[in-house]
Amino acid sequence: MPSFDDALGIHASAVALRVRRAEILAANLANADTPGYQARDLDFRAALAAAAGPEVLARTQAGHLGAGGGSADYALQYRQPLHASIDQNTVDVQAERAAFLDNAVRYQASMTFLNGRIAGLVSALRGE
Repeated sequence: MPSFDDALGIHASAVALRVRRAEILAANLANADTPGYQARDLDFRAALAAAAGPEVLARTQAGHLGAGGGSADYALQYRQPLHASIDQNTVDVQAERAAFLDNAVRYQASMTFLNGRIAGLVSALRGE
């Protein structure tokens, strides 16, 4: 018997990952003036592939992490700064804002899709 998670597909995981990425980008923006702060970002594709299940991931080297962790923290990466900073802070405010806005638009698109899927399930349950 199919589960509710099967009906929603990977989109519920995508929304959760978008929320996590928004938190990370907001932390980068909040620490834009903190000396030595290293900006980070979520590798969304890798985290979504991990959320899709172990059959999607290919472990090509012994040093790679497996799919069973349940945490997307391994997909966090440090940003490479475009410009050198005297205080070793790697936050580029314009790039962080652009990434945050892009993530917000994609989050909204995922929510719109999920709302449509849920409305379709409710309609099916009502027999409409």
